Amino acid sequence: PEEHERERHRGKRREGDREKKKRGHGKRRKASRSREREEEVQARPDKRERERRRRAKSDRETGGRQRDEEGKAKIKSGKVAKTKKNITNEKTKKQEEEEESEDRNAKGKKKHGSAKKEEKQEDGGRHREKEKTKEVKKKKHKKVEDNEEKEVRPESLTPEELERLKEAVDDRKKLIQVLRGKPWPMKKKLVTLRESQQFVEKYEGALGKGKGRKLYVYKVMMTKKWMKFQRDFENFRTACIPWEMKIKEIESHFGSSVASYFIFLRWMYGINMILFGLTFGLVMVPEALMGRPYGSIPRKTVPRAEEASAMDFAVLWDFGGYAQYSVLFYGYYNNQRAIGWLKFRMPLSYFLVGVGTVAYSYMVVIRTMARNANESGVGDDNSFNFSWKVFTSWDYLIGNPETADNKFASITTSFKEAILEEQESCKDDNIHLTRFLRVLANFLVLCCLAGSGYLIYFVVRRSQKFALDGLENHTWWERNEVNMVMSLLGMFCPMLFDVISALENYHPRVALQWQLGRIFALFLGNLYTFIIALMDEINLKREEENIVKFNITTWEASFYNGTVSENSTGLPFTVQPADVPRGPCWETMVGQEFVRLIISDTMTTYITLLIGDFLRAVFVRFLNHCWCWDLEAGFPSYSEFDVSGNVLGLIFNQGMIWMGAFYAPCLPALNVLRLHVSMYLQCWAVMCCNVPQERVFKASGSNNFYMAMLLVILFLSTLPAIYTIVTIPPSFDCGPFSGKKRMFDVIQETLESDFPAWFSKVFSYASNPGLVLPFILLMILAIYYLQSTSKSYKEANVELKKKLQTVTQTFILGNCS
Repeated sequence: PEEHERERHRGKRREGDREKKKRGHGKRRKASRSREREEEVQARPDKRERERRRRAKSDRETGGRQRDEEGKAKIKSGKVAKTKKNITNEKTKKQEEEEESEDRNAKGKKKHGSAKKEEKQEDGGRHREKEKTKEVKKKKHKKVEDNEEKEVRPESLTPEELERLKEAVDDRKKLIQVLRGKPWPMKKKLVTLRESQQFVEKYEGALGKGKGRKLYVYKVMMTKKWMKFQRDFENFRTACIPWEMKIKEIESHFGSSVASYFIFLRWMYGINMILFGLTFGLVMVPEALMGRPYGSIPRKTVPRAEEASAMDFAVLWDFGGYAQYSVLFYGYYNNQRAIGWLKFRMPLSYFLVGVGTVAYSYMVVIRTMARNANESGVGDDNSFNFSWKVFTSWDYLIGNPETADNKFASITTSFKEAILEEQESCKDDNIHLTRFLRVLANFLVLCCLAGSGYLIYFVVRRSQKFALDGLENHTWWERNEVNMVMSLLGMFCPMLFDVISALENYHPRVALQWQLGRIFALFLGNLYTFIIALMDEINLKREEENIVKFNITTWEASFYNGTVSENSTGLPFTVQPADVPRGPCWETMVGQEFVRLIISDTMTTYITLLIGDFLRAVFVRFLNHCWCWDLEAGFPSYSEFDVSGNVLGLIFNQGMIWMGAFYAPCLPALNVLRLHVSMYLQCWAVMCCNVPQERVFKASGSNNFYMAMLLVILFLSTLPAIYTIVTIPPSFDCGPFSGKKRMFDVIQETLESDFPAWFSKVFSYASNPGLVLPFILLMILAIYYLQSTSKSYKEANVELKKKLQTVTQTFILGNCS
């Protein structure tokens, strides 16, 4: 029995040794197989190159022979089928061998349960995972090879196969378009996108037959190039938006309220560029090129008494001298009906450009207001406000560190705005005390407005006395007193209004709108006080013009009688244009006043910016460490950007442009230059000298408020210009309308001279008040109807939104329960 047990143990040892040898042989075989597979993968490019060369050689050798295309297709299809069968057989054999080896390993590991064998099992599991990943990679390589082997030429495909290929290409294209919305992992999306793009690029050119295939390939290529050009052009157009990055940087640090001012400034710059193009291209250039030159007639010549000082800096700074007798002002233009070899209708063009600029401004302002209203939508947009900001604020396409910092600052600022909105909505104050303080604040504001209006009227009356005495006998301040007083009031009164608004305790956006309304009333009162005083001066000029008319007739009669005898046969005596007496051109005087007002307002704004912001910031920055108190936290501290004052300054500056552009065609050009410099100077001042506001807020409701005020000032600024055109007769010896009773008579003259008789009759009937007034009434009724309809639609949308919110809340509560 002992020998029998020994023999049994020896047999077990021999069997264990044999199994170990088998495992070692299996591992070696696997290692050799993996090496062979790696060598095959490495040798595949060489094989493909050899196959390509061999095919090219066989094509060259058989190039002169003519074979039947159907037989050739059958041979190729047979080869492809055989290669497919061989590949599938090899795949199945390899998979069976690998499965058998894994089963053997699993059985051997189950028989031995020691700790060392468990470790070997773990190592074997890791080894299997590695092998599985290798097998996945090999399968992918095999798929690529299969696709390469499956690739055939378009000539060898039947119409049915071409149709199937076309459907596959279309499916892949649709998949590429909708892939972004698929609920797949990002890795799967990228792999699918890459494979679909490769498939489309590979087989898209094989969808035609015969000669049409090249045309189809050309169409596909041109379609892709056109799509690429559209994308590049869209990127280029976005990059060409002026000052876009500057405004984004300001918005990220100071909030949307400050950025809204610069967006409004850029919009105003675009409007003034259009106005400048119209006046420069249709009024100033034709007169300079085709009109009579300087010195040919009295209206285009500096008077003899003013020639000595016509080039002095003080005179040119006041737009007198040679600047007054140039294309910059109304009085230089001749009343000749057609000028130059083009027979350009100068008076008609001047009148139509003046009317067209106002009509274009109305159209653009109203259109922008409508677009802002459509973009803002209806109802409240604060549902789940913080959730949207937390989960959707970041832009994952940012790759620039500076852009990322700006985006981070912008998100932080937007959170401050949202928190303030939430705090203001939950605020509950003492109503009676708040009402008393608001009434007191409005009373103080009314006192300031009345005082500023009286001061301007007093100064204008005083300047008229100075004008009667002779401006050369007074100082520079007395000559420019009106402009300087108006600029100083526009600079200091908004600061006073800002101090008074602290009593009211409004929401920051509402406080901004009240501030804008008060400054609007201030500027409007000052402007209309200035216009009323200007009307008095126009009446004085017209009285002086009547006296000059009488003196000119006397001078002409005496000059004729004194220089020409009855029986004289010599040459007539000529008079130089500079020596001819002329009347006061009140249109040029009005244009000069508006140009001076624009220049003084611009200089005041820039000086205030440099002194009030830059020097204040330098003082606080460099003297804070040696001062008695903290200058940054206390007085004077860094200044905040005054949104309301700057916006109103822009609006009233544009109102003066609209009001005076008819009498000074150079005003749009001056305003373009002013806005261009203001954009760079104020962007620099904001980023270097100002600090963000303590109470930031969203400006979503402020943009349309700006446009509403601009529309009001446009309407109010066109009233004085229309009044002067319709009621006051033009000057008799200057401007394109001289010699006419009213300026609009140029329309009737053109209709009678250049159009048929029936057209002038139709125009006269159409302009009859009996037709115009009913048409205006019909327009008012249509506007009222559309406004009522839009209001009912808004209310219906708000109700639907509330119902949707209640339905979603009940649905969520039901799921939670």
